[in-house]
Amino acid sequence: MLYYLVLSCISVCVGAMPTVVVNRVESTENEVHSYNFPFVSRAQWRARDPVKTTPLQTPVPYVVIHHSYIPPACYDREKCCAAMRGMQDFHIDDHGCFAVGSDGAAYEGRGWETLGAHALHFNSVSIGICLIGDWRYEIPPAQQRKTAMALIAAGVELGYIKPDYKLLGHRQVRATECPGDALFNEIKTWDHFSPYPSSHLDLLDIAEIPEWVKDTIRGKNTTIPIPS
Repeated sequence: MLYYLVLSCISVCVGAMPTVVVNRVESTENEVHSYNFPFVSRAQWRARDPVKTTPLQTPVPYVVIHHSYIPPACYDREKCCAAMRGMQDFHIDDHGCFAVGSDGAAYEGRGWETLGAHALHFNSVSIGICLIGDWRYEIPPAQQRKTAMALIAAGVELGYIKPDYKLLGHRQVRATECPGDALFNEIKTWDHFSPYPSSHLDLLDIAEIPEWVKDTIRGKNTTIPIPS
């Protein structure tokens, strides 16, 4: 059976940390036991409804790692839920697919099946994962890194990320410091890290990037179509 991973926790941002469940059913009905890390859904961190959504064509060939810079690292459920709401308020809508807190929990942003807005020209071919905090000078705690890796593994097994995916830092697809020097050097040691593309200019040579996106990079396209 193909499992569709969703996020489950209790209805408020405190308390126990259950395992991952699927298809938004009760955890007693259908669990993915191999991923023993907590998820917190949009409803559970009290997200606003999205302004609009566009489907993401999966499986995607890339995973892009970010840091939030602001808000800073959060180490408990209540503060991480507040950080998620703060990011949503700042960005009008949440940009990435998932975030991971220093509490070791994964937080649902746009999820697996919705096009993100985390990497500009690279959104249509990637899942974005943000490690909450400023990771310019120090790496995230071990549990935060472990959950990020496990989240990627879950995406592969569930069919949302290609098994031969490439792992990138945000700075490789857009002119930015993100995900911070310390975290970027850390993810270079993770499985599937790719040094290419080295900058957003390399996107013109990547086969998976749609031509309309390449035209936008070249400055030939001033409109962005909505994928069907």
